[in-house]
Amino acid sequence: MERAEAYGFWGTMSGTFLLSCLLFAAVSRRQRGPYMDEVFHVPQAQAYCHGRFLQWDPMITTLPGLYLLSVGAVKPAAWLLGWTGNVVCSVGMLRFINLLFSAGNFYLLYLLLFRIHQKNKAVSGFQRILSALTLAVFPTLYFFTFLYYTDPGSVFFTLFSYLMCLYGNYKTSALLGFCGFMFRQTNIVWTVFCAGNVIAEKLNEAWKTQLQKKKDEKISSRKGSFSDLIRILQFLVEYLLSPKNLVTLTALTWPYILLVSLFFVFVFINGGIVVGDRSSHEACLHFPQLFYFLSFTGFFSFPHLLTPTKIRKFILSLRKHPVQYSLITVISLFLIWKFTYVHKYLLADNRHYTFYVWRKVFQRHELVKYLLVPFYIFAGWSFADTLKSKSIFWILMYFVCLLAVTVPQKLLEFRYFILPFLIYRLNIPFLSLYRQLLELGFYILVNGVTLYLFLNRTFQWENSDEVQRFMW
Repeated sequence: MERAEAYGFWGTMSGTFLLSCLLFAAVSRRQRGPYMDEVFHVPQAQAYCHGRFLQWDPMITTLPGLYLLSVGAVKPAAWLLGWTGNVVCSVGMLRFINLLFSAGNFYLLYLLLFRIHQKNKAVSGFQRILSALTLAVFPTLYFFTFLYYTDPGSVFFTLFSYLMCLYGNYKTSALLGFCGFMFRQTNIVWTVFCAGNVIAEKLNEAWKTQLQKKKDEKISSRKGSFSDLIRILQFLVEYLLSPKNLVTLTALTWPYILLVSLFFVFVFINGGIVVGDRSSHEACLHFPQLFYFLSFTGFFSFPHLLTPTKIRKFILSLRKHPVQYSLITVISLFLIWKFTYVHKYLLADNRHYTFYVWRKVFQRHELVKYLLVPFYIFAGWSFADTLKSKSIFWILMYFVCLLAVTVPQKLLEFRYFILPFLIYRLNIPFLSLYRQLLELGFYILVNGVTLYLFLNRTFQWENSDEVQRFMW
């Protein structure tokens, strides 16, 4: 990092943190008590603060990583500063933990962008800073900076694990992956993703060597064709059936293998992935979740995905491969018909944006969910097109992880899309400065509207005197 870029980065990060502190104060003034899931998280953390580590709220479905870290951070700070009484582990103090995680996420996002795109000399330091700032204020994540939720910490440890993986420090990466797992069990998928990064790199090296030996330039130039895919799958099977290759890959990824093995032991002992209340978190094959994720990504990455050039390329692709797209359409319609699930929370809780998206869009008519298939296909094509700079093995590995983290979820919840979105967004090429500024401006606008609604557009339910607020 050059000196000018370093000054620019630290200045931007400091300014963002200061602004976040001001917004944090505004949220804390308006909503002093626990809200939504904080009703479960805050008392649990306070129980840990008082040394009651065997106390557990059965409504909590995640492991106690957030509460253990909160106590480990707040208690020493309170002792050093002489805080006593209700200040220690108060709602505001616990929420402040996420403000620190938010700053850490900013730093990690910048380091990841620097590492992933280090070979692209055309990218300026200003673009890296701007892109890190944009992702740091990604609306669905940034909102939970001001509440005591698991999301900022979950993202922090997962991104940190990914960064260490990219630098080849696999033991540290796996340890950080364990911390992320302690915040949210589904983060084990991103441990597999880190191991997949290592494997994809080795596969790509071997694939390039094979191409060079055969002197078959057509294979690499026709990336994405069906015959190409068959050859790649054949190569993949041959490579993974070699004992020598398996030993090499195992030697590289054993920290991740150990962590995944511990995960399966946990699932066996616990009787499932969810701790606490399982009635509302049942796993199922909810394939339309992939379509919802693509729509979510298209909305928040429209400067990348929705351009006149991409639309023209998509139309040309439709004309060139009508049979393939017809088959994709039929499969998509079938998956929507047979595998669409509607969670009771989605229909009942009018505090979340997903409630209104479902009511205003999907519940307008029974056919709406089928009529959206062309938009899903375009979003999927554009999504894949932005990743074409990555190796085919990386793309396959990411897609498998994306399916694993989205499809089993019955509830449509935008928070579940945060990590797959960030990892996708980190790995796509940089846009022009104009489009980067457009993306940042859009995120700021969405954040502004969301915080305004949360703070000022309160309402009450008929059977409750509590103030209700709109949120993600």
